[in-house]
Order: sequence, then C-alpha cells, then structure tokens
Amino acid sequence: MQILFVAGVTPISPDPAASLAFYRDAIGVEFENDEDGYRSTSKLGGVKHLGVWPLADAAQSCFGTREWPADLPVPQATIEFEVQDVAAGEAELVAAGHILIHATRVEPWGQTTARLLSPEGLLIGIVRTPWLHD
Repeated sequence: MQILFVAGVTPISPDPAASLAFYRDAIGVEFENDEDGYRSTSKLGGVKHLGVWPLADAAQSCFGTREWPADLPVPQATIEFEVQDVAAGEAELVAAGHILIHATRVEPWGQTTARLLSPEGLLIGIVRTPWLHD
C-alpha cells in the first residue's frame, strides 16, 4: 500500500457540543459543514507529521516525569495546531478559561509548544515548528 497523505483527523466525542465549542471557539477551526451534527472542514492544510508517541515520552514532555498523572485522562492521541505565535495562542486559551497542561516553552527538539487536553481527552498542542517553515 502506498499512502498518499493523511486524509483526516476526527476526534470521537461523547459530548459533541463541548468539543465543537472547544475546536471552533478556543482553537479557531472554521467548520464549514454540518450534516446531522457531524461538523467538518476541508479548509485546513495537510498533516506534516504522523507518529507513534509512547505515553511515557508524552508524560515526560508534559510533566517532566515518565508517569502520566492519575488525576488526568490518559490521552489516546495528540493533535498539534501550527500557529504563528504560540504565546498569543496560549493567552487566548487561558483568557477563555482553558487550563493548560504546560505553558509556552521550547522543547529539546526545537519546537515551541503549549499543551492542554480537549473535552474528549486528546492532547492538544499549540505549536510553532521551525523546520516546517524553512
């Protein structure tokens, strides 16, 4: 099989209204379609990275420990939204009442990130990835 590209990412939500509000209002996704409650858009650019991230590595990146905190949902995936200014995105999220897992910082691999959990428990990154802009 020859993979051409990632065709889509779609969180499966037990609370679609909360998820819609999060992705539309907090993250800024402009949904263009509504088919019986299934909201979607094809206006976002393509996926530039797909990986398998061990939970211990995600915990280390988020919390500085190899164990995911027992009081937080264990994420099943991460979605990273590339933005111009991570600190400005962080400020918008905090002003809207969202609780960050960690504030804006530069990761050891050079990517600037701020992270939080979505309503359905996905690990969301607001990021700036320098090598995607070279």
